[in-house]
Amino acid sequence: MLREFATHAETGEPMPEALMDRMLAAANFDQGFATVEQTASAIVDLEFHCGTAPADPMQRQAEVLEEIGMPRAIAMRHATPHFAHVFSGDGYAAGYYSYLWSEMMDADAFEAFRETGDAFDPETAARLEEHVLSRGGSEEAGVLYERFRGSTPDVAALLRGRGLAA
Repeated sequence: MLREFATHAETGEPMPEALMDRMLAAANFDQGFATVEQTASAIVDLEFHCGTAPADPMQRQAEVLEEIGMPRAIAMRHATPHFAHVFSGDGYAAGYYSYLWSEMMDADAFEAFRETGDAFDPETAARLEEHVLSRGGSEEAGVLYERFRGSTPDVAALLRGRGLAA
C-alpha cells in the first residue's frame, strides 16, 4: 500500500525504501508504554468497583498502582479525576478493561484469517458471520466467540500486533 500510495506530491516517485523501512520499524513504537498506561487504568477502575467505594479515591489509586508495581515513569491513561464516565451509572462501572478486551478479541479473530493465509478467506468470514456477527446479543458474547474460534480469545495475537511478544 505504501509503495502505491505514499508517493511524492510533485514527482510521483514512491517513498524511498530506506524511509519506508524506518517507518515500518517504528510502527510499534511506544506500545509497551501505551499498554501499561491503559492496563493500569483498567485495573484501578476494577478495584474501585470491587466492594465499598474508597473514602479517598486518589489514595486508593496510589495503593493499587503500588500493588501492581506500576513504573513511576508511566502515568495512567486516565487517572481517577478523569474517570467521571466510569462513575456516571451502572452501564459503564468497572468497564474500562473492555477496551483492551475488545482489542484482544479483534486481534485473535483476525488471527483466524491469518492462519488460513488469506485475510479475506470466505470460509472464515462465513464462520464469523454465522457465529458472531449475525447473532448479536442473542447469547453470551464469549459463547458466540468460542463457536467461531473454537477457543477463548488468546492475548498472543494482540501482543504480537503491538510488538510485545517474546
